[in-house]
Amino acid sequence: MQVLLITSRNTKRWIVPKGWPMDGKTPAESAAIEAWEEAGVRGQSDGRCIGIFSYSKETDTQGELPCLAMVFAVEVTSLADVFPEVSQRKRTWVSRKKAAKMVEEPELARILLDFDPRMYR
Repeated sequence: MQVLLITSRNTKRWIVPKGWPMDGKTPAESAAIEAWEEAGVRGQSDGRCIGIFSYSKETDTQGELPCLAMVFAVEVTSLADVFPEVSQRKRTWVSRKKAAKMVEEPELARILLDFDPRMYR
């Protein structure tokens, strides 16, 4: 199993696709939209959150903002070459172990290491 990591737009650190809640959408639906916009991913998820991690978001108006992110596993069915944020990000497929070393957030690293895809089929 491989993990798709993308770079953040501002700091260029390696992250998973994520975003803000969307009115009228479940967290899993919002995550699917963000995965498309940020990484060109289409796929299937059972909607179960596999973990939550904290991170700091640098904003133009409020400075550093503490945030919590829910993580959802997605079985990728297609990966587009053209997507909304293609010119703003890089993406890479890596093992769970390598992904855990590449991300800065310790809680996200633990989620990646502990994830067992057999539990979500």
